[in-house]
Amino acid sequence: MPLQDHLPPLNREFVAHFGEMGSRWGINRTVGQIYALLFISPNALNADEIAETLEFSRSNVSMGLKELQAWRLVRLRHQPGDRREYFEAPADVWEIFRVLAEERRRREVEPTLSMLRTALLETPRTEAEQHAQERMRQMHDLIDRLMTWFDDVQKLAPETAMQLMGMGATVTRVLELKDRLTGKGARGARPEKLPDAA
Repeated sequence: MPLQDHLPPLNREFVAHFGEMGSRWGINRTVGQIYALLFISPNALNADEIAETLEFSRSNVSMGLKELQAWRLVRLRHQPGDRREYFEAPADVWEIFRVLAEERRRREVEPTLSMLRTALLETPRTEAEQHAQERMRQMHDLIDRLMTWFDDVQKLAPETAMQLMGMGATVTRVLELKDRLTGKGARGARPEKLPDAA
């Protein structure tokens, strides 16, 4: 039975999109589609159900599930009276974001920071090395500050973190208003006349 017969159009579009985006995120198409299916599924699914729905081989599904478990993006569940393993995505999208960010940090950011720290301990022997080391120091300091900020955000309650993210739009509006008042708006536009106070 083709995929379009297993999933309604909206669900199918979401699953297909995650498959296409997988390679851009460093995962393959199969893993992306498995995760998308589990994310929108109201119930935990076993490997056979996933394979049938997505028309993947059982071995591809098993490998995909192992990769998603390594990323901590799916959880293993057991059903009473059923020996099969069932899988589900965490329900809280903030938790999903947090786990994904932590895993990317561990796999990608930490090795870079480690390399930069080692490079900064070296004594430059030429002007070229001195210049390169200064650029590396700038990169290290920025990444280190971002990671410190990320650690602080991780300690916040999800509701507080969402409010913090919303502040970006508020700050942008304040800066735009400041530019209008001081005549520094887009393309050097003159400040608009403010309405008279009531």
